[in-house]
Amino acid sequence: MARTRNGRRIALVTMDVRLADEPKGLDRTAYIAGTLAEAGYEVDLITSSFQHWEKAQRDTADKRYRNLPFHVVFIDAPSYKKNLELARVRNHAQVAKQVAVYLDAHPDYDLVLAKIPPNDLARVCGEFCQAHGIPFVVDVNDLWPEAMRMVLDVPVVSDALFHPFLRDAEAAYRLADAAIGTSDEYALRPQKRNGREIPHITVYVGNDVAAFDAEAAANAGDVHKPEGAFWVTYAGTIGKSYDIRTLVEAAAELAGEGHDDVRFMVLGGGPEKEQMEALAREKGAPVTFPGYLPHAQMAAYLAASDILVNSFIKRAPQCIVSKIGDYLAAGKPMINTLDNAEFCAKVEHDGFGVNVPPEAPADLAGAILALKDDPGARTRMGAAARAVAETQFDRPQSYRRIVELVDELV
Repeated sequence: MARTRNGRRIALVTMDVRLADEPKGLDRTAYIAGTLAEAGYEVDLITSSFQHWEKAQRDTADKRYRNLPFHVVFIDAPSYKKNLELARVRNHAQVAKQVAVYLDAHPDYDLVLAKIPPNDLARVCGEFCQAHGIPFVVDVNDLWPEAMRMVLDVPVVSDALFHPFLRDAEAAYRLADAAIGTSDEYALRPQKRNGREIPHITVYVGNDVAAFDAEAAANAGDVHKPEGAFWVTYAGTIGKSYDIRTLVEAAAELAGEGHDDVRFMVLGGGPEKEQMEALAREKGAPVTFPGYLPHAQMAAYLAASDILVNSFIKRAPQCIVSKIGDYLAAGKPMINTLDNAEFCAKVEHDGFGVNVPPEAPADLAGAILALKDDPGARTRMGAAARAVAETQFDRPQSYRRIVELVDELV
């Protein structure tokens, strides 16, 4: 294949990407690959044969994977059933070894960009780049092992158990020539213990705002909102870090106070979905769990809602998560319970919502009622949310910064 963009060839490496028309997952790395390909680079996206969100092996011979603006390289990987199990760790280790072999057999890349986590995969990419004298870029999407302590935080035991993840992370960061982050905190993480500054940019996960609008409009007829209902909506994982229990308890409190028009929608799936459904039944809380929805239907639900909730437990390690772009594009006020300093400051500074303490049902219920009773505030916050979506989270604009960074490095 002929070289392009001044003869430059790029490898993007990730374990968990949604490709083509797959129904589940996040497509950030695929969008970066498409953006770089559109800019004229020759791009290989190296990823796993195993689809993380669907927990199923891909048919890698399917022609839909060949009709993309970039070339997909599938690495054979074993399956696993749960996000948190040893089989997933073994999967990552095996893929990291195979990627190292693949890169050594294809030494003509001019730059490698690796999503982190997984940390061991990013480390082997950095080692390849160092050995061949080419730039290595990390795209920091989450912090391991910091996030793992939400599941297991036992003195000494956790330190020993998570040491390999920390070791690989620090090795990858030491090897990085530049960093991209889905928040300022994440973009700065590679140089935290490095003793040196490296070029870094913050590019939110974001979304395509025009595509969001089109999806919401096309699927509006599938959303049946009773007349007079006031919808408070959460979209995302129903798991440990994402505090659905407080949503259910706030819903029960409001219902007990006679606010029958306030209904809660919890969109998504996860390991605690059945438990939260049972809790809602037990408390008589007006919470509906539609389950995991395709992105287009989720967009329609967000657009039909009155308030959106970014719900997290205390000390959750997340910062500016992937759903925020969709929340903002919907143009609705946001109640944020994530006690992350960067995001709390952004909520206040940009004026698209209010912060309330995590795990505080009464405070959440009070914030919902305050916004419900102040349509002017909802209108102002919704307009601010939409403006932030268009200026900071719209991928066709914001991802150009990644092309500019790559241009400078190569």
